[in-house]
Amino acid sequence: MRDPGALIRVALGAVLLSFAPVLVRVANVGPTPAGFYRMAVGGVILAGLVVVRRGRWRGARGYLPIAVVSGACFAADLAFWHRSIHLVGPGLATILANFQVFVLAGFGIVMLKEHASPRLLVAIPLAVAGLFLVFGIEWGTLDMAYRWGVAFGLLTAVSYASYLLTLRLARQRAEGADVMATVATLSLVSAVILAVAVRLEGESFAIPSGGTAGILLAYAVLIQVIAWVLLSSGLRRLAASQAGLLLLLQPTLAFVWDIVMFQRPTSAIELVGALLTLGAIYLGLTGARQQQPSGPQQA
Repeated sequence: MRDPGALIRVALGAVLLSFAPVLVRVANVGPTPAGFYRMAVGGVILAGLVVVRRGRWRGARGYLPIAVVSGACFAADLAFWHRSIHLVGPGLATILANFQVFVLAGFGIVMLKEHASPRLLVAIPLAVAGLFLVFGIEWGTLDMAYRWGVAFGLLTAVSYASYLLTLRLARQRAEGADVMATVATLSLVSAVILAVAVRLEGESFAIPSGGTAGILLAYAVLIQVIAWVLLSSGLRRLAASQAGLLLLLQPTLAFVWDIVMFQRPTSAIELVGALLTLGAIYLGLTGARQQQPSGPQQA
């Protein structure tokens, strides 16, 4: 049944998510510190909300190790995605990250012996064709940094798919614990891992200006907290086709913001390729399983 309130919440959440790569691009800090501040500030706020709501934290035996693995997967997701954003731009980095739907589908087919739906069988070659139009035709002329950006985008898809798989297992082990408590735990675990990565990479936690502090705060609050609350409260009330179409707003608008805000040069062939890829992602979202997507496709 159509739920207007849920439609509005998911649409607003997806629109907010579309600004995530923009905020990463304009924040005057490195890719890993940006991820740390998102997860640390967002995790603390989510934890505070759980305390105010008197939510249940405790999970079943074996919950914490899975939470650590899931947090590590999301930390890797942000580290790869942020690098891809800086190298190929917010739009294409986000489209590449959304290939997680095909990673999840492949996992289901190979490991869980699931049958590929007709939509998925159409989506995979369509996605490959779209990628070829965007990157393949001029691959030989692209510099090494841009190629690394493409690779980081695809690694983002693998990392985020791994996060979703381990998150599902963590929720099962939580046994009635507040869902927000689970996400807060994973956020704080990711923050710790990213903090270690910042040190290992020789980067700095320093925030160079008040403007940068505001951008990082907006990144944490708007994306890690508000967008997540909106999506988690609305997705379960929507059919797969509705949810998939609304979630497609995120990569689509991210590509639009890239062109409008950063004057990304885009040829007609690249535009067609991007549209084909977005169409393939939609088919993948709605065809991999007969249920609504479980969360934002790239947060």
